[in-house]
Amino acid sequence: MSSRTSRYPGFYRLPLEARARWVAEQAGLTPEEQALLINGGLTLEEADHLVENVIGRFALPFAVAVNFLINGREVLIPMVIEEPSVVAALSHAARLARAGGGFLAGSDEPIMRGQIQIMDLPDLSTAARAIEEQIETIRTAAEAATPSIVARGGGFRGLEVIPFPNTPVGPMLVVHLFYDVRDAMGANAVNTVCEAVAPRIAQITGGRVVLRILSNLADRRRAWAEVRIPPEALETPDFPGDLVIQGILEAQALAEVDPYRAATHNKGIMNGIDAVALATGNDWRAIEAGAHAYAARDGRYRPLTRWCRDEGGALYGRIELPLAVGIVGGATQAHPLARVALKILGVSSARELAEIMAAVGLAQNLAALRALATEGIQRGHMELHARQIAMAAGAAGEEIDRIAERLVMERNIRLARARELLQELRGGAPG
Repeated sequence: MSSRTSRYPGFYRLPLEARARWVAEQAGLTPEEQALLINGGLTLEEADHLVENVIGRFALPFAVAVNFLINGREVLIPMVIEEPSVVAALSHAARLARAGGGFLAGSDEPIMRGQIQIMDLPDLSTAARAIEEQIETIRTAAEAATPSIVARGGGFRGLEVIPFPNTPVGPMLVVHLFYDVRDAMGANAVNTVCEAVAPRIAQITGGRVVLRILSNLADRRRAWAEVRIPPEALETPDFPGDLVIQGILEAQALAEVDPYRAATHNKGIMNGIDAVALATGNDWRAIEAGAHAYAARDGRYRPLTRWCRDEGGALYGRIELPLAVGIVGGATQAHPLARVALKILGVSSARELAEIMAAVGLAQNLAALRALATEGIQRGHMELHARQIAMAAGAAGEEIDRIAERLVMERNIRLARARELLQELRGGAPG
């Protein structure tokens, strides 16, 4: 819709029903889709068809982050996550980003990599040349296996042959097939192609094919995002904007030189990306594997983001990582709420979804670094964590907020104290 916006000051203050109603209006959700959000979206029967040995369902909060402006488009971000403060932090970071025009994002073509392992070769070089000479034959076999993807403009995009002369099981050759999977995540398509091509490669080389499977290091399918934020937008009552930028750069520097910090730095990035992946029915485990492998691509584990001052003194940030995601196939279509999440996002391609997820990762990193550079990360977590502790103690309704407020005020966020306060609130003596 032309009036669509993701900006809503004080959105978190609205009652739950009002938040859901506003998102439904922005995304054009039907009454049936709104009902899915209320009831969890997945029946027991549907769950039983998704995986084996089902005995029930496990619910997680479905939230939206607001304020995102990505490539000039207003975007509401659906997130499935249980960790406190992530959604609020993202929404705040997105608001800061608007001061510099929002996020700019881009992506590679959706090219996935499949691997075919060949053993028992008398000469690796001879076998490699034979494969390269038969590339058109391999293309034909590959594309015949996925006619629907080819019809949509995808298909075979080349190959690489990599020799491994010394391994624990002897010499081997690995063929890397590159395949454009269009709007699918592509795991099933690439595995199908590898299976279809394997007999032909065995015939060409005279070797024995072993593994035939995709790689989750989708380094030819990257997405990136960048943002510029003027110092004045980063000011707090206690910290001038330039000092906040300096703190962010110092925190970034630690992640650059120390893999122990880089691991936590990148975990925070994935807090946001994984939550969008879960909401949209994408494989967050594959995304995690690819991201962390990419972070170590030069032999040292490094942060996925880069922060610096630009020539005008603004804070500049950039993220780049592999993002193999889809909007068709798998749980993206099988789970009713995944379809609702994609409608809330308003995406029309897998590349657009990847670009949004990259912007979310960058925003999450900005939020974390800004908190570390100012009041510290724990202060932002404290209130929401206190609510979880109050709930774990058995509080309900208004009791949750009252107990959480006392826990924060006392700086004593422990389950035992929450139980004591609950007993006091209900008029009983602590036992």
